[in-house]
Amino acid sequence: MGEEKRGMKETRKFDLGSKFWRTLLIVLAALLTFGGPYAVYVLNIILEMDFAVSMVSGFAIFILGLALIWYLIRKKVIS
Repeated sequence: MGEEKRGMKETRKFDLGSKFWRTLLIVLAALLTFGGPYAVYVLNIILEMDFAVSMVSGFAIFILGLALIWYLIRKKVIS
């Protein structure tokens, strides 16, 4: 029974070879990268938040998107 649980954990492992996960992560990286500057606009103009808060939030989202792209390139998901 212990081996069954161990085998079950291995099958639930995150698989970058799957087309679904590859596509989902690439789309997420693009949304984060291009959504960062848009978040500045939404937070500052539409929601009327402080400019500094909107810039920091947008920059953080942009950097998160770039980090995900860098990770995907390093793992050879994006060639």
